[in-house]
Amino acid sequence: MKKCFKPLVAILLATASLSAAAQQAKPEQLIKWRQSVYQVLAWNQARIKANVEGQFNKDEVIRAANSTAAIASSGLGSLFLPGSETGKGWRDTTAKPELFSDSKGVGEAAGNFVREANELARVAATGDAAAVKVQFGKVGQSCKGCHDSYRQKD
Repeated sequence: MKKCFKPLVAILLATASLSAAAQQAKPEQLIKWRQSVYQVLAWNQARIKANVEGQFNKDEVIRAANSTAAIASSGLGSLFLPGSETGKGWRDTTAKPELFSDSKGVGEAAGNFVREANELARVAATGDAAAVKVQFGKVGQSCKGCHDSYRQKD
């Protein structure tokens, strides 16, 4: 198997496993998983922000950007199955009902996040702090776009 296909195969297998597990999970577990995933994403974004606003550490940014891209590409949609529109995971869900009914809009928002997160990983690998800062802003905008439409205010 060619080297470039190994990560793709791993992502596809992980996504298939996640989807199968998600289909068998109770709504409360789905909500916990997605709340946990978004906390990990927030942690990685905080790591990148600290670097673009302070002393830039290329290796730290690469790790955080790669983690963000992997999570973005992991099939997060499988954590938003019918039945998990309301309820409590670690806390009450903040997903708006529209997230479960606007498949076109959600698909566009998710696709934008995946593209921008993967581009961030690519840009981070260059070590160009200015370019990382610009792309980091684009990832943030993709997050905001989804939050504005599909997440209730805390």
